[in-house]
Amino acid sequence: MAPPSPASRQRLLILGAATLTLPGLALRIAQPSLNHEVAALIYGLAIVASAFLLAWGAEAAQVDISAGLAIAILAFIAVLPEYAVDMVFAWKGGHAFKAHGRTCLAAGSTDASPCSLSLANMTGSNRLLIGIGWSLVVALAWWQWRARRMPDREIVLEPSNSVEIAYLAVASSYALTLPLKRTLTIVDAVVLVAIFALYTFRVAHAPAEEPHLVGPAKLIGELPTRQRRSAYLLMLAFAAFVILACAEHFAEELVASGKSLGVSEFVLVQWLAPLASEAPELLVAGMFAWRLNTVAGLSTLISSKVNQWTLLVGTLPVVFAIASHSLHGLPLDGAQREELFLTGAQAVFAVAVLSSLSLSVKEGLMLFALFWAQFVVGAAIPGRLHAAERVGVGALYVVLAAYFLFKQRVTAKRTILDGLRANYAELSSR
Repeated sequence: MAPPSPASRQRLLILGAATLTLPGLALRIAQPSLNHEVAALIYGLAIVASAFLLAWGAEAAQVDISAGLAIAILAFIAVLPEYAVDMVFAWKGGHAFKAHGRTCLAAGSTDASPCSLSLANMTGSNRLLIGIGWSLVVALAWWQWRARRMPDREIVLEPSNSVEIAYLAVASSYALTLPLKRTLTIVDAVVLVAIFALYTFRVAHAPAEEPHLVGPAKLIGELPTRQRRSAYLLMLAFAAFVILACAEHFAEELVASGKSLGVSEFVLVQWLAPLASEAPELLVAGMFAWRLNTVAGLSTLISSKVNQWTLLVGTLPVVFAIASHSLHGLPLDGAQREELFLTGAQAVFAVAVLSSLSLSVKEGLMLFALFWAQFVVGAAIPGRLHAAERVGVGALYVVLAAYFLFKQRVTAKRTILDGLRANYAELSSR
């Protein structure tokens, strides 16, 4: 019997990924009584399969649109689980505020209130994206370089990636003002959503280039125009539907599993739920890195970070206002402001590192080590010292960011200015 042709194998991969999403959709519709661990596994499998469909569809889309816009669309769809989970917490926080006013910060469970949880998921996911995601891309690339007996190198981004870095710099700089406030307001929403709109408008005008496609993406990219567009649009839409249908329940089942082990609700919401909701984008970026398409892998995570710091954070006070039937901003207690400062400081440091349009193995290791050091120290020290720990680590990030920006001040200035002003024709000629 003759082995299947390459095209047949690629079709089987696409069909297999789509099939693996079906148990999660069936569980979402029927909602039978299953233990939390089994339900989390089924929902998680659906999200993983959707991540593959996302990656293949977004790669194939680069035949018709620019790589930057395709990556931005991919990043937006991949971050949908995070939107779904955060919107739920913001909605619950709004209802709690409507019922209790600012005392909602003391309402609810013993270790976390509905209002205080509304930003916990966002800050956790943002720090995971850099501390785990960016480091993961570098680690997988390093592994492949060694496996292929290639010399260790750094991930070198394209000049056009200065657009993502510049807008991330703007969003992160504005985010550092949020810890100075008592509420996250509609004004903040307008500013952050405007940054996202400008970023999207910018990448939408990038020219399309001939991509290098492999695997299922190559199969789709070689189809006639109408069939190709229909195929990748269907894949992207279906993957987005599965993610939206399963992500919230995946996070809830994981949190319920953790509760049965006696883990703090705040810790579950800030770390376990984000790890689940970040799974699609981490998987997509990891797939790119494993194939040594490191620019696409890192670009996906940078674009996701722009999404999270602008549209995601910007929509939280809007959802809160609708749920609370008021224009009062989302309340921020002391711990939330400290978390926002730490998260914003980490983002500023990450931008400083990337301002050279490169990320070395040592720099990736530094991002990873700093993230885990803060995580481990925070878990080990007494609760009364958490405020000092968060502010101290945030200050360290700011100092390191200043050092990197001074060290590579010429390239950093050019990267930011190019990202905000230079047209893509200029960038592609460099």
